[in-house]
Amino acid sequence: MSDPQSAKKETDNSAHPEIDPQQLWKLLVELGPLLVFFVVNSRAGIFWGTGVLIVATAISIVASRVMFGKLAIMPLVSAFFVIIFGGITLWLEDDLFIKLKPTIVNAIFATTLLGGLLAGHSMLRHLFGDVFRLTDEGWRKLTLRWGLFFVLLAILNEIVWRNFSTDTWVSFKVFGIMPLTMIFGVAQMGLLKTHELKSE
Repeated sequence: MSDPQSAKKETDNSAHPEIDPQQLWKLLVELGPLLVFFVVNSRAGIFWGTGVLIVATAISIVASRVMFGKLAIMPLVSAFFVIIFGGITLWLEDDLFIKLKPTIVNAIFATTLLGGLLAGHSMLRHLFGDVFRLTDEGWRKLTLRWGLFFVLLAILNEIVWRNFSTDTWVSFKVFGIMPLTMIFGVAQMGLLKTHELKSE
């Protein structure tokens, strides 16, 4: 006969699954540079914010390598462009370049994913094939959706930086792009379940 207390504990655990601490650390490492960028920009301006963003991004890459043993390709590409465009921004004292960075990075992601589809390849399968097991149709749909989403992010960034103040753009970059990306990612769970390859 099972222990009522044990049964209650199992019920509580199933109702409230534990959060993976590693995922929380990954999220903190990725969000840290953006949050620091927002705070410093609000207090000292875009150029100080950009300088701190470059340093914080470099630290986050090193921290990811040390803590998790590997670097995801997309954050690595984004960090590369932060350092390049941030450096040009400080060198020329022109914030145009740091504002263009999200447009260019998202355009590169979109071109890579959609161009790969046109060539008959799903780049996401190569990146996440060891994480998800999907049918060919599932990979095509997922790649198409993410490719179009990156196009949308590039367009939104262009609209915001061209039509609003620098502070508004910084707020959008920190509190707009990342939440939109997380919401969009969660919205793909249905597709992942529908096209999941079942084990024999």
